[in-house]
This record gives sequence, C-alpha cells and structure tokens, in this order.
Amino acid sequence: MSNAPLMPKATAVWLLDNTALTFDQVADFTKMHPLEIRAIADGDAAQGIKGMDPISNGQLTREEIEKGEKDPQYRLRLEQSKVVLPPAAKRKGPRYTPVSRRHERPSAILWLVRNHPELKDAQIMRLVGTTKTTIASVRDRTHWNASTLTPMDPVTLGLCSQIELDFEVQRAAKEKPVPANYGGATLLPASETTRKEPELETAEKSGDDLNVDAVFAKLKTIGGKKAEEEEE
Repeated sequence: MSNAPLMPKATAVWLLDNTALTFDQVADFTKMHPLEIRAIADGDAAQGIKGMDPISNGQLTREEIEKGEKDPQYRLRLEQSKVVLPPAAKRKGPRYTPVSRRHERPSAILWLVRNHPELKDAQIMRLVGTTKTTIASVRDRTHWNASTLTPMDPVTLGLCSQIELDFEVQRAAKEKPVPANYGGATLLPASETTRKEPELETAEKSGDDLNVDAVFAKLKTIGGKKAEEEEE
C-alpha cells in the first residue's frame, strides 16, 4: 500500500484551507515538495482543484490533525484503510506492444522462428505480443511484407527483456530435451577412415605376426611383372 493519501493535491488544498498545519507537515503527509505546497497556498498552483477531506474518507483523524497543529515538528500518520481490496487479477493474453513498435513485430517473429525453432507459438505470442495468424504468415513467408523483412532480436527492439527470452528458451528446451544417446557430431576413429592393404587386414584379423619378407617378395614379383610387360 502507498504511504501517500488518495488525491494528494486535493488533500493538500483541504489541509491548507481547514487546518493550521505547516507547509512542511502538509508536504510530508501528501508526499509533495514544500515549494509546491507553498505555491498552492499562494494560489499559483492547483487552481480549480476542490479540496478533499481526508477525515471523511478515513485517511486521517481529527486527533492526528490536532497533534500536528500543537507541534510543528510532528508528522502526520496515514490511517490504514479498513476496506481490504482484492488484488487485481492479472490480465491474460498477448503482451501489449506500443503502436510505435508494432511494425517491428514481424522482424522479431522472423528472428525467433529462425534462431529458436523450438519455441511454441504461445511463447512467441507472450514475448512479442502478436497473434498466431501473424506468426504463421511470417513462418510460411505469406506475410504481406515478407520480401522486405529482416530478422531482428526482440530484445534489441525492446519488445521483451533478455530474462524473459532466456526463460522461454529454457522452458522450451525442457519440454523438448535432446536424446541422451546423442552426443553431437564427432570425428570417426582412425581405424575406420584409414585404408588398409588386404594382406595387412588379413594378418590383423587372424592375429598372426606380419611376415615382412613375404610382403617384400610379393612387391618385387609385382614390380618384375610390370617391368616385363613394359619390355614387351
């Protein structure tokens, strides 16, 4: 609850007209500047404002005013309202976007669709303050201005805060977790990418030691056959 009374200027006008409180006391009670209270008293401000009795609406008592009139250093205390008002219900629906920034929403939607495809339409609606129809037209490239749209960060445009964007992204990531057996793209082992000679592969599979003399003898034989073919 605010420490200032309802309609502070009207309350200040009434206190100046009906009490002997000092300017500082009235200023402290109404949460206004003493110079503004002096201007009201001189008739330079709050002209045409009708004074409001703070006693009738339960914001101040007559005893409290009398204490203040007797002691200029005393500060009036605002009475607690006996009427308990229910808290205002939060409005559900798309975020309100100022008229001056509504033309930037399609660019923000395009940025979100490209950079965070995991976000649902409802999440984009909360971040940007748009409709499902607009999101679908931007995603399908059927928007009337699709040819000139440029992806722009909604945080940079001032349509939402970085905290709100991170919250929605993390929420979408929890709803669509990455499979546990997927560790991302990795390089294949050298055993699969390195080409092996047939005899080396046979020797490795059989577990026998490689016969180096036999391999060189075969290479010489192959080289001899090639030399004979060239002479012919």
